[in-house]
Amino acid sequence: MNRDQISMLAHADHPISAPVGDDAVRRLLDHAVVRGDERVLDLGCGRGEWLLRALAAHPGLRGEGVDLSETSLGHAREAARARGVEDRLTLHQEDAGAFTSPHLFDVVFVVAATHAFGGLSAVLAAARKHLAPGGRVLLGDGIWVHEPAPEAVEMLGETTDLASTVDLVTAEGWVPVHGHVSSREELDAYEWAWTGSLASWALDHPDDPGSAQALEAAATHRTEWLRCYRDTWGFVCMVLRPTAP
Repeated sequence: MNRDQISMLAHADHPISAPVGDDAVRRLLDHAVVRGDERVLDLGCGRGEWLLRALAAHPGLRGEGVDLSETSLGHAREAARARGVEDRLTLHQEDAGAFTSPHLFDVVFVVAATHAFGGLSAVLAAARKHLAPGGRVLLGDGIWVHEPAPEAVEMLGETTDLASTVDLVTAEGWVPVHGHVSSREELDAYEWAWTGSLASWALDHPDDPGSAQALEAAATHRTEWLRCYRDTWGFVCMVLRPTAP
């Protein structure tokens, strides 16, 4: 069982691949998609849930998603057909950091995909490259809410606190016009869903060759969350507008 398969199973009960609840997702999309006829790009779209919800809410919207995972993109296609939005969605299986397009986009989503670019500054530069004049970026990234243990930094990578993250964003020429910091309830709900969905699948499929591996992955993730980063890691989403072209 590969990483993509584990991720798909783990997100079965939490299709937004980030610790953000449904109400917050709706509010963030409302602030990012303001007209309803925009062209939207999701860099590192995964299963495409942000795009799918935006497309379902706005019949005049067109969306494109970019991700390396064939498994995730396949799920996005099936979900788009089920929701009746497949004719307005284009998916690209390629590196989000290297993606090019012949046109610009009114809205760019980059949520929980910083690792694909090598850092927050690179994420912002990529978003700006694709953004049409007057456009908006929906950014989601991890933050430290308390001083992390070295093990947490090694596990989750280098990041900063909320104030320092906002400072970096503004220094790069962006203005936050809306934001959401995930609550403890949202953070815990995401982790319980991740570990619980994966473990439940393993228990329901004891004869599957990947069952033992899935159960072990769920247990390992649960221990890392509870013992290593639960009290120090958080997540912020911001809707950004550029201060200059």
